Amino acid sequence: MCNLPNAITYKEIFKLIKDNNAWLGINMGRGISGFIVPNHYELYGTETSIDVCGNRIISPNNCLWLTNLDHSHRHADIPLKEHYKGNENKYPMYDNYDGINVNKTKDIPKDYKGVMGVPITFLHKFNPDQFEIIQFRKGTDNKDLSINGKTPYFRILIKNKRIN
Repeated sequence: MCNLPNAITYKEIFKLIKDNNAWLGINMGRGISGFIVPNHYELYGTETSIDVCGNRIISPNNCLWLTNLDHSHRHADIPLKEHYKGNENKYPMYDNYDGINVNKTKDIPKDYKGVMGVPITFLHKFNPDQFEIIQFRKGTDNKDLSINGKTPYFRILIKNKRIN
C-alpha cells in the first residue's frame, strides 16, 4: 500500500505496472478499512478510531493497493465518449513526443489512433485489454513531456489497443 503519486514515480514500480506484473487493487482511499498502528502513533484527523478491542486504527484517504491478484474491476472498459476529430484544439501535441495530451481520463478520445499522455490517475481505471502503456513521463529527448514549454504533472503515455 502506498501513496499513488509517489509510488508511480518510482521507475521500479512503474515497470511492474507497464509490464502487467502489478496493478491497482480495487479499493483505495476511504475504501480501505484501515490499519492498526502502535500505541505511540498519534491519532489525528477524521480517519482514525479505536475499535472495541482497543486497537488504534488509521484509514488514510490517499492510499491504494498494488497487487498481482487479478480482479474483474481491472478488465472493465473505460467508457470513451469524446472525439478527437473535430476537437483537435482540446488535445494539444507534446513538444517532445509524437502524442497528444489528455487532461482527464474521462476525456480520452475514442477515435485517436496515436499515443496519448494521460494523468497517473488513469491507472485507477486502466484496463490492459483496452489500452497499452507505452512509457512514463519522458519525451523522445528523455526530458519530461512538455506542451508549449510547460510540463504537465506526470503523464503516462498510452495507446488504445482497439483502434487499428
